[in-house]
Amino acid sequence: MRPIRLQETFRAVFYVPFYAAILRGAYAAEGVEVTLLDGSEPAHAKDSVLQGRAEVAWGGPMRMMLAHDADPDCPLRNFGAAVLGDPFFLVGRGPRPDFRLRDLAGLRFATVSEVPTPWWALQEDIRQDGLDPESLSRHTTGTMQQNAEALVAGELDVIQVFEPFVSRLEDQGCQVWHAAASRGPTAYTTFMSTTANLREYAPEFRAMLKGLGKTLEWLHATPDAEVAATVKPLFPELDVSLIERAIARYRPLKIWTPTPYFPAEPWEKLEHAMFTAGAIKRKPGWAHCVDNSLMA
Repeated sequence: MRPIRLQETFRAVFYVPFYAAILRGAYAAEGVEVTLLDGSEPAHAKDSVLQGRAEVAWGGPMRMMLAHDADPDCPLRNFGAAVLGDPFFLVGRGPRPDFRLRDLAGLRFATVSEVPTPWWALQEDIRQDGLDPESLSRHTTGTMQQNAEALVAGELDVIQVFEPFVSRLEDQGCQVWHAAASRGPTAYTTFMSTTANLREYAPEFRAMLKGLGKTLEWLHATPDAEVAATVKPLFPELDVSLIERAIARYRPLKIWTPTPYFPAEPWEKLEHAMFTAGAIKRKPGWAHCVDNSLMA
């Protein structure tokens, strides 16, 4: 088979299935050589595919929704799901065991600035809990690191972050108030490529899906410590125990799929949230944007 260049969107612990597939040799075992291209800017992953620098990327289906909202003839398609649960949390100062999203009213609240999906999705949850998200006093410009420092310093009451920020903040006396994954399946990370590539590289992509599927089976059957040790080489700055804690937090929330098949429900939940948030003006639709044909 021909070698495949796989574009990373950015480095994050919740992408464990993609990293484990590479580091465990799951793609190679299916006969395809996959080279990971490091990513630093989430919005550029799809551009790498469109401009021919990579045959396939992984990233958020929200990029697909934005692209198809802007251009109904966009050639990009999603396939091969791995993360279909929201990996973000609301972390606050001190315990709030009875916290409801409507309680954000009057609090100094900071949302993620690095990527837009967490806030788009949370807006709909807040709306469903009876509060207008536009009414919140929301800090929007800080990075997760900056917001974490402000939370510990008492300058904010609650912030939106993912792991390993959550575990680090717990070590400083903060607590999880809300897990976004509690809303249920939400499309967060899949492969993406063009319709032309899906035809041209069908054997290679089919082999990758088999490798990803076997990796997901391994992930769901393997202790947290072993999973953490497996992906540690791609996180040299993190202690392996911190990675293990992150995996242990995500696992019961079921953010990782059992198979690479991409069903309609997670897509439709995110699509509706983006539509109600005003991020897209129409709903491009799961049937038009998702290709599960290589799963056969």
